[in-house]
Amino acid sequence: MTGKGTCGIVLPEGTKEKVVGVKEGDALALPFGVVTWWHNTPGSATELVVLFLGDTSKGHRPGQFTNFQLTGASGIFTGFSTEFVGRAWDLKQDDAAKLVSSQPASGIVKLSAGQKLPEPVAEDRKDMALNCLEAKLDVDIPKGGRVVVLNTANLPLVKEVGLGADLVRIDAHSMCSPGFSCDSAYQVTYIVRGSGRVQVVGPDGKRVLETRIEGGSLFIVPRFHVVSKIADASGMEWFSIITTPNPIFSHLAGKTSVWKAISPEVLEASFNTTPEMEKLFRSKRLDSEIFFAPN
Repeated sequence: MTGKGTCGIVLPEGTKEKVVGVKEGDALALPFGVVTWWHNTPGSATELVVLFLGDTSKGHRPGQFTNFQLTGASGIFTGFSTEFVGRAWDLKQDDAAKLVSSQPASGIVKLSAGQKLPEPVAEDRKDMALNCLEAKLDVDIPKGGRVVVLNTANLPLVKEVGLGADLVRIDAHSMCSPGFSCDSAYQVTYIVRGSGRVQVVGPDGKRVLETRIEGGSLFIVPRFHVVSKIADASGMEWFSIITTPNPIFSHLAGKTSVWKAISPEVLEASFNTTPEMEKLFRSKRLDSEIFFAPN
């Protein structure tokens, strides 16, 4: 999310509206069925840009979000007769008709000069939003990269949503170790800024994706696929939605890789190599974890 603005959230059971101030780096967990409204900060020099990522397998059209407007030219109540609307809202039919047709816009509404909306409430942010740029880092490797993981510990609502996420930033020419989701999760990755290269390899050892990526790119890492990225001189930052609320990853290079735990004899036999080559292989990446700075 870039820019500054406000989000109003009403849970499906019609609980009290929460009004949350949002800014760049914020992530919000929105359960199924919530009603939301958004507006940018009046007079702001930047637009409020929101990236929506989520599970659409149960959508009205699989693969697409099922969003319907409650008001406006395409509002859901434009399809009901004035009799039904009037009965539902306890209004005269003429008043109900006027109310339903009073907003000619659809989806995005330009506010009138002087129009006021509710102000954000600080306590409403709790358990609803997490700023990934300000949150405690889960991984911090100098000249390599940084990671913030969104899970049930720092954003409890992700359990209800059924999705987790992470924000990863790697420095110039750094590499993210080849890794995969241990719990067979999909990853939907959006490149926030910077540029670089990505490769994805399937469980049969076949490369299924090799491409350049830059800010605005989006790609999917299927289940049981291994992914790695190398940043250009500008570095790279990406946000991934992961189809499990508490994602766990395994990496195949670096000091935390499975190679470092396997006995020398097994590695020699597995690679069909000499003890000298095995020792050379084992001696590398003893200090590097999941991000590798350029030599």
